[in-house]
Amino acid sequence: MSTEKPRAEAAGAGRADIAREGAGAQDASGPATAAAPPAPGLLPTLDAPAPERADAARNRRKILDAAARIVAEQGPDAVTMNQVAHASGIGVGTVYRRFGDVSQLLWALLDDRERRFQEAYMSGPPPLGPGAPPAERLDAFLDALVDRVREQRGLLLAAHSAAPRARYHSGAYRVMHTHVALLIGQLRPGADSALLAHLLLSSFSPDVMHHLTVEQELSAERLKAGVRTLLTLRD
Repeated sequence: MSTEKPRAEAAGAGRADIAREGAGAQDASGPATAAAPPAPGLLPTLDAPAPERADAARNRRKILDAAARIVAEQGPDAVTMNQVAHASGIGVGTVYRRFGDVSQLLWALLDDRERRFQEAYMSGPPPLGPGAPPAERLDAFLDALVDRVREQRGLLLAAHSAAPRARYHSGAYRVMHTHVALLIGQLRPGADSALLAHLLLSSFSPDVMHHLTVEQELSAERLKAGVRTLLTLRD
């Protein structure tokens, strides 16, 4: 997989900027302070897809779904433009025009998955989305993150291997970090919420999760239970 970041930041990121939440959690490079509940619209979001015709949107969806199936069944290294065209029923010329090459297609797939995940935890139903207590939302987010990283481990590991440090500068990571830091700040006012969010999310690095799920053969249930136990060791 190319080390370039063609049209999306590493690991599916948009080009989102972190909004400052006053006394709330800071971004990856800012000072760590206690987090306060965010006002509507202050959390950063991934860039929305550019408007397109209905038929073009349907073709894009078919192409991405076909690429996702190939990745799930055979791994990211098995993805070719011809395979995706055949699996999606879309002409190979259209696939090339939409995505350019395999590298750009894989980045677009990560971006698409990240956008869906972000929508779920920022505006979906509770407990993952708004409306549940901070502790329940944090547990739901970490459970969902375990499932997401396990499901997409091949794709995420390929992106991570191509650019190991890009994850921490991506819009996707910055959004997740801000979200987790805000929840930690609500649970533990005065805590170093930005630092704690970094440490917590580091457990979900693609190479760590690959080691645990593939080499150690740990189940999702055991990983989720382990994360919750880790959070309560000093209670």
